[in-house]
Amino acid sequence: MEGERLTDVKNLEKDIEVVESGYEFLLAYAAQGRPPHDESTYPTPHARPTLEEMLASMQNVLAALGDTEDEYEQVVAEDIRKASATLRFVLAQPLMSSELVDNLNASIHLRAVLTDFFLYSEIFKPSAQSKPTAQEEPLFKKA
Repeated sequence: MEGERLTDVKNLEKDIEVVESGYEFLLAYAAQGRPPHDESTYPTPHARPTLEEMLASMQNVLAALGDTEDEYEQVVAEDIRKASATLRFVLAQPLMSSELVDNLNASIHLRAVLTDFFLYSEIFKPSAQSKPTAQEEPLFKKA
């Protein structure tokens, strides 16, 4: 399977971006100091829609990985399962707060998925073996 992409890169990139940008939003949300509240009666922004989008995107990636035999993709899938359970737990809470979201942000399970995605998305970049175009040439060459 070496060198073979098991998934649709465009959709994976989109789903990975949803999770990464969602995490950035959650960092800002956690810093707002919002007390426990019912989001339906509290001013925006709300964390719940972002959490739901992140969960849906993680499930898309999990489905794309399917029954992969690639060891690293199996690790990613397992991390997604754990982070998804964590997101579902937070979403099940009737009240949302900055502290709850901050604790989610610190979750090793969510951070593992983000790190997996950072590493995994590296394979989407042009390989070092491909010849760079004139625009990609380094500004400074070794003498």
